[in-house]
Amino acid sequence: MKKIYKPSKEDWKALLKRPTQTVSDIENGVEAIFNEVQSHGDDTLRKYTEKFDKVILDQLAVSTEEIQAASSLVSKNLKEAIQLAKSNIEKFHQAQATSKVEVETMSGVLCWQEKRPIQKVGLYIPGGTAPLFSTILMLAVPATIAGCSEIVLCTPPDENAEINPAILYTAALCGIKQIYKVGGIQAIAAMTFGTVTIPKVYKIFGPGNQYVTVAKQIATKHGVAIDMPAGPSELLVVADDSANASFVASDLLSQAEHGIDSQVILVSTSKDFMLLVEDEVMKQLQDLPRKQIAQKAIENSKLIYVENDQIAIDLINEYGPEHFIVCVENEAFYLENTLNAGSVFVGNYTPESAGDYASGTNHTLPTNGYAKQYSGVNLDAFMKSMTFQKINKEGIQNIGKAIELMAEAEGLQAHKNAVSLRLKSLK
Repeated sequence: MKKIYKPSKEDWKALLKRPTQTVSDIENGVEAIFNEVQSHGDDTLRKYTEKFDKVILDQLAVSTEEIQAASSLVSKNLKEAIQLAKSNIEKFHQAQATSKVEVETMSGVLCWQEKRPIQKVGLYIPGGTAPLFSTILMLAVPATIAGCSEIVLCTPPDENAEINPAILYTAALCGIKQIYKVGGIQAIAAMTFGTVTIPKVYKIFGPGNQYVTVAKQIATKHGVAIDMPAGPSELLVVADDSANASFVASDLLSQAEHGIDSQVILVSTSKDFMLLVEDEVMKQLQDLPRKQIAQKAIENSKLIYVENDQIAIDLINEYGPEHFIVCVENEAFYLENTLNAGSVFVGNYTPESAGDYASGTNHTLPTNGYAKQYSGVNLDAFMKSMTFQKINKEGIQNIGKAIELMAEAEGLQAHKNAVSLRLKSLK
């Protein structure tokens, strides 16, 4: 693992660079697939499913029979684990619901805000080497609580043209009926434009690789919103001698096994602790089934020594990690001063895996530094805030003159007239 000692602030930008391609590197290829899907719909989806997933599909939609059959292939213990996770996620996201906000800004002028669900949402669930059925819980649960009327789920098929049973079981548990065997760029394009089989949606949610991330960004050019740019997974741990080196190593590896383009970083004020973690990573790595994937991700990892907590938190806020684990003696300092992070995990007994699966928080989080301006998925992500106002006769008389003066100053006479006519009618 690459060790860096006391990096100067001038070097932080280069040091914290993610191991990902830029949008411009792959945008043309993504745009080409988008254009093809827009023109040829389902035929293009089948074409690219055969090309990328190595399978020929007769039907893009998952049948009711397939969903029902999947349930019998999921073990009782796993079902109970999924149900426990769903319960905790529901509790946490239900608690995020806010009531109507109503204010009389002045006598006769009533303003209020209410939230409404986004009617049509698309959920992208990665498959491939790690079928992320847990992501269904993270997206479908808040979508259902919000009251979204149409939920579309796309996920890539395996080499047998099937969807992992745990994905189908979890989707059914969450009440999702529209499930399609489409992944990658073509899935995002299908939900952007709509095809004969797959409905167009208003907002797309879900993580993915670099190509899916760019596809989501391109979807915004076509009037479809996205949750956030959520690409390859990343984790930053800050730890000192009060932490457990084997625990920290296990957390670093838990992210490294996501994919070869994942990035994990340890920031520490202890050189000795860094070396202990490095040894533990190498030991634990040998026993992982996904060793080859984790090994390549570890090559992108860094162990960074800094002199004190203030430098550490400044560097962490500059990075803006997707996942941020805090295992230090001076815990309160880091919690008070963390400005940029997708989700924070506090203490030796709070593994990042807890947030990935079952604690209740959402694991769909901003990556690639976007934690500086984006929130992770939450209940409000599936809703829109709408404002209302009602003005009575007294109210228009109280604010009318101000509106007239402001409209006139901006040169918008019709705006002024809309008020003036009402004021005259009250004289």
